[in-house]
Amino acid sequence: MSETTKRVLVASGLFLIICIAGVLEHFGFHAVRWLGVFIGIGMVYEMINRLFNAKREDVAKHSLLFFFFLAWLIMLVVAVYFVGINVNNMLLLLSIICAADTGAWFFGRMFGGDKMWEKVSEHKTWIGQIAGVICGAVVSLAFGPLVVGHYMPALLWIGIAIALLSQYGDLTASWVKRKLNIKDFGTILPGHGGLLDRFDGWIYVLPLVWLMMHS
Repeated sequence: MSETTKRVLVASGLFLIICIAGVLEHFGFHAVRWLGVFIGIGMVYEMINRLFNAKREDVAKHSLLFFFFLAWLIMLVVAVYFVGINVNNMLLLLSIICAADTGAWFFGRMFGGDKMWEKVSEHKTWIGQIAGVICGAVVSLAFGPLVVGHYMPALLWIGIAIALLSQYGDLTASWVKRKLNIKDFGTILPGHGGLLDRFDGWIYVLPLVWLMMHS
């Protein structure tokens, strides 16, 4: 089975899990919130595991960076818990980030083009980033009539901002991986790597949304 096929199948499975969580919310279970917390804890675990298994000299050389990144991931778990109180907000964020990630991967792979930051991530292109932002904005706009029940123009700008920010979370995770000299944070998701590889778009988005909710 090719890596592309694995990636598509795993992405479809993750989408199904999110849909099931949404259905459970309808019956009174806080499934979306706790699914997010579970993913966040998994991301923290993967980072700790990588630090323990990395070469001592690599960890020592960038110890401050790794400590800050780990602390940020722990804060991310707290942010997921509080953002998840509002199910619609959480589902909107998940939808935009997944659409942006998938759009950037698909169109970047299809059209190629100039690299964004080749020293950090050799596969990410400007065409992929633009396509990811467009996909995130489209999904965000569709969220209004499909979930809320009416068209909300403000969702266009929310979609653009979140999609763009999520991709820089992806770049940050790639940068940390370069410093650790690893390809992926984990292997739990075939074709994607670990939870941290798949959900690195949360890195800046969720703490920022949490801050905005309490400002």
